Amino acid sequence: MKPFIRNSIAALAGIVVGGAVNMGIILISGSIIPPPGGADVTTMEGLQESMHLFQPKHFLLPFLAHALGTLVGALLTAYFVVSEPKKWAIFIGCFFLLGGVSNVVTLPSPLWFNIVDLVGAYIPMAYLGAIIAAKIKHQDL
Repeated sequence: MKPFIRNSIAALAGIVVGGAVNMGIILISGSIIPPPGGADVTTMEGLQESMHLFQPKHFLLPFLAHALGTLVGALLTAYFVVSEPKKWAIFIGCFFLLGGVSNVVTLPSPLWFNIVDLVGAYIPMAYLGAIIAAKIKHQDL
């Protein structure tokens, strides 16, 4: 298989799997930390209107979803690409960062959360994913 095709497939797999991890955590988050009373989290409009009811604890699992989704996607991509795994992992981080920026624009989250999420959940986790993938590959030899 040509390197570009394999790298592209690895990146697509990283995006899909990372997105699934992200969504899986978001879907179970309400059963771990219930939303505040009166908050409608079933629609985007309801979430936007009830965001002011959220306390800091309600932002923990969304942050983890973003961070772990990016980490898993970048790790998977960096593990399977043929060349330049860090570059590809950072590409995955940038892809998920665009989703994070979209969330910041769409949802009226507190400024502290937006900063922590955008600065800590994407590029650093992608870089960490590349490091972990390199260590796993090194152990496989």
